[in-house]
Amino acid sequence: MFVLTNTVQPDTAYRYRWVALFVILAVEVMDLLDALVTNIAGPVIRDEIGGSYSLIQWLGAAYTLAMAIGLLTGGRLGDIFGRRRMFLIGAAGFTLASLVCGLAQSPAQLITARAVQGLFGAVMLPQGLGMIKQMFSADEQAKAFGAFGPVMGLSSVGGPILAGWLVDADYFGAGWRMIFFINLPLGLFALFGAVRWLPEFRSAKAPRLDWLGVILAAAGAFLLLYPLVQGRELDWPVWCFALLAVGVVVFGLFAIYEARRERCGRDPLVTPSLFRKRAFSGGLAVGLVFFAALIGTGLVFTFYLQIGLGYSPLKAGLTTLPQALGTVAGFVAAGAGLAERFGRRLLQLGTVVMIVGTAAFAVSVRLAGADVTPYKLIPGLVLVGAGMGLAMAPFFNIVLSGVDDEETGSASGALTSVQQLGGAFGIAVLGTIFFAILPGQVASHVDDSSARLTTVLTAAGVPSDTQPAVAAGLRDCLHDRTAEDDPDVVPPSCQAGPLPAPVQTYAQEQVRAGFEDATTRTTGVTIALLLLALCLSFLLPHKAKPEVRG
Repeated sequence: MFVLTNTVQPDTAYRYRWVALFVILAVEVMDLLDALVTNIAGPVIRDEIGGSYSLIQWLGAAYTLAMAIGLLTGGRLGDIFGRRRMFLIGAAGFTLASLVCGLAQSPAQLITARAVQGLFGAVMLPQGLGMIKQMFSADEQAKAFGAFGPVMGLSSVGGPILAGWLVDADYFGAGWRMIFFINLPLGLFALFGAVRWLPEFRSAKAPRLDWLGVILAAAGAFLLLYPLVQGRELDWPVWCFALLAVGVVVFGLFAIYEARRERCGRDPLVTPSLFRKRAFSGGLAVGLVFFAALIGTGLVFTFYLQIGLGYSPLKAGLTTLPQALGTVAGFVAAGAGLAERFGRRLLQLGTVVMIVGTAAFAVSVRLAGADVTPYKLIPGLVLVGAGMGLAMAPFFNIVLSGVDDEETGSASGALTSVQQLGGAFGIAVLGTIFFAILPGQVASHVDDSSARLTTVLTAAGVPSDTQPAVAAGLRDCLHDRTAEDDPDVVPPSCQAGPLPAPVQTYAQEQVRAGFEDATTRTTGVTIALLLLALCLSFLLPHKAKPEVRG
């Protein structure tokens, strides 16, 4: 086994560094795919194993929340116990959790396994990034980190399509389970490669773990997230608001505890002095809002395509392709010198492009109506993706330029955690808003098309004297059906018996129109979040620090 320490000179390169980089990239692909695939497969998963629509939210939120908390301490575990060892533990745990996800028989089992995936992912990912800095000379580090861009770009393009293809292909009768089983060969390769080619690294001065800080941060985040996801389904009982209040209090206790820990000379989970820096505090706020808008909107898009329009997982995955290609184009443009030249202005330009793209998507959905096709959504999706690439490329470097060099490690971990936490809250908030809006919009469309409904009922042979009661019953049924958290449950208002075919067609059209309205209104919330992120971005430094080579 090869052992490196943090005393390695910057110009000293590890012999098997490029093979080791390939191993590290394999786990990055695993993580990125798992962050993307459940959005596409979520509706099919819910159809098979049951549960309410909140299951689709939890598939993403459990993973990102667990990873957000784990990332706060994942890098430190490598410093204490060895990066190679923790990489192996993380990769093994992630792979086994993927197997459990694929074998899950209930929503509770699957959500728990997703959370375990996120925790082991948080142990695994920081080790690879840390080892790259140790294995490569200063001159080669830029090339090594530059390999992440194309790999992540290809994964973001291929991930949704791969998920849709695997679900629709139903290999070996596995259906959606194959999106998790696909991790098994990748995980085994990563484990073999790590044993064979990754060097061990231990920090000469390892920090102490702040377990109480981890517990407080995890508790605070869960207390805020749980009621946001489940509140609508439970009709917002008082205890949901109590949990939200307690979550805020717990985060306050976390801040007090971390400040006290720093005063005592112990290693805090997050350096409290960072929050006194405008660049860092602003960066956390921008990251939380920006990634909430980004990830939450992706989930809403899935609801619209698969539940509202009835697209298959593969068709839904292909529909997202223009956005993924736009993201790659944005990253490429930023990497061609735009990020270094324009700094914060490029981030702001990207956010504006995302706002324009989101508005264009909403207008396309509204104007196309029942005639919407994937092709009509291309312009808006390309703009959203391009703006995302332009905004994300300079984000971390700009924020970190506002902190001292000795604070960079703590700041990086906090920023990455907030990125994941923002995604979890975006899934919770935007998903909840979407389903809260939907029933009212469906009922409104029935009210607005009452004349047409009368014509449909007459053509179906419904007696004129009973038509008002039938129309009212249909309205109540469609409202209650879309308000039902578990779509397998038939509400009492829908148990009157089968409807004539023309009336069923009419009802399907009103539900589709309701999904259309709920989507466009929720994208209005997305635009508001992006505008908030744009305003907060003025707190950031103008440009990143120039790269210094040793």
